[in-house]
Amino acid sequence: MTNAFLSSVARRALARRASRPASLLSSLSSSFTSSITSSSNESQQPNRFHRSNTLARTAVALLTCTALVFAAPAEARKKARHPAVNVTTVLPAPVMRGLEKAHVPLTSMSVVVEKIGDRTPILALNAGKPMMPASTMKLVTTYSGLSILGPDYRWRTNAYADGTVDEHGVLHGNLYIQGTGDPKLVPEELIDLVDKIHKAGITGIDGALVLDKRFFDPSTRDLPPFDDDATAPYNVGPDPLLYAFKSLTFTLTPSPDGTVAIDVLPTLSQLQIDNELHATRGACVGAESAVTPTVTPEASGTVAALFSGDYPVRCGMRSINLAVLDHSQFFAGGFLALWQQTGGTFNGTTREGPVPADARLVAVHQGPVLSDIVRDINKFSNNVMARNLFLTIGAVKEKPPATPEKSANTIRSFLNANGLPMPELALQNGSGLSRDEHISALSLADLLQHANASPVAQVFVESLPVAGVDGTMRNRLKSAPVLGNAHIKTGTLRDVRAIAGYVAGADGQSYVVVSIINDPHAEAAREAHDALLEWIYQGAR
Repeated sequence: MTNAFLSSVARRALARRASRPASLLSSLSSSFTSSITSSSNESQQPNRFHRSNTLARTAVALLTCTALVFAAPAEARKKARHPAVNVTTVLPAPVMRGLEKAHVPLTSMSVVVEKIGDRTPILALNAGKPMMPASTMKLVTTYSGLSILGPDYRWRTNAYADGTVDEHGVLHGNLYIQGTGDPKLVPEELIDLVDKIHKAGITGIDGALVLDKRFFDPSTRDLPPFDDDATAPYNVGPDPLLYAFKSLTFTLTPSPDGTVAIDVLPTLSQLQIDNELHATRGACVGAESAVTPTVTPEASGTVAALFSGDYPVRCGMRSINLAVLDHSQFFAGGFLALWQQTGGTFNGTTREGPVPADARLVAVHQGPVLSDIVRDINKFSNNVMARNLFLTIGAVKEKPPATPEKSANTIRSFLNANGLPMPELALQNGSGLSRDEHISALSLADLLQHANASPVAQVFVESLPVAGVDGTMRNRLKSAPVLGNAHIKTGTLRDVRAIAGYVAGADGQSYVVVSIINDPHAEAAREAHDALLEWIYQGAR
């Protein structure tokens, strides 16, 4: 084994000891991005980075962290896959107790545990069986994206203009916004494009705002939601001009004087809030109905969000995330709100259409690097960001417009070229929010072994949630010895629970782990998965 680099937790410990406290506090500051980014079905509540809680959990983890050991690329590929991987192995007693308690049979569980760099399983159960992986499918999408596009890949959102600009800065023509699928075009990013348009000398628009969305095929848009909750952010579909995950965050704050303040992020130019809430005394009862507005598009083009009823002061501040409108309406409203807030004027209409060949480029916004995007996708299991990345892979390698078929073919070709054939792999949208996506635990373990020995190993591993510390693992194993020593992607759907990632053992050995449960009682089997991670940390014996 070769100590290629320390685990992300150990690396953070060293970095933080050398840095000023202010830098850490700054990195944990609240923003719109952190509040809405948990738009996954795994975590429907906003992730607001409560500063004190995060610091406390991180401090505990740093005291207990163990370095992950990573094999050198050549060593990781020395050993071929053991031919007897489908032999059932007796599961550890704590795992068995967890399954029995949840009433999950062994036939519903698929497990692979291996040492880093050694593809002979320590534990293998139903290893080659195709399973619904839920959000652990994001490992396939993010590792493929990092390898195919590169960690420094950036999405571009371009602004073009036709017509003339007068001495007052008014564009007598159309402004075109061309999207390429930036997964994190949130307000603090889009304002950069707005500012650059202003700096190009344009302060007013008397033509149309035209949205060029040809980067993704029209068939990828307006897809039916995964379930009946159409306003859930995790159900938002992909789009070339995805803005703020097409979701609004409403925050209600009651006051003793009987009023309830309502804040919304992001602002939309056409959004009108009708506040008929009354702050009341008494127990915190009925807050859920009061905090959920009725959102109605009006014939005038405005969108009314009506809040009504009683809101007990004892309920304190509450937030709710809702997906509203279609992508084009949402983007146009968000762009024009920022445009007008910065002094811009607009007297035209909005529509979709291509950028004319004779239009001139006036501004370009480059989004965050892919390595940052992958971190958000895996830490918070963000479905729509994963879907935009999935389509981008196909568009970049096979030319736009993107289709799921192009992306699936590109990823399969990449996997096959790197000795990772996955005959059972079924890709639909790359996020795992699907009943039609399948992969085996064995294939995911192979991918994790390969990723660990790849040029993008550090970026990939550090994107995974750390047990008891952050992301979708922040509330798990907080009092267990494995705290801070496991980088685990989780997967959650109805009838599906999954974990996949890396564990740094107490004995200095590092492991790959994949476990997927497909069963009506899967929700109750989290204890079994936590027990498996603890068993691995203690030396897998």
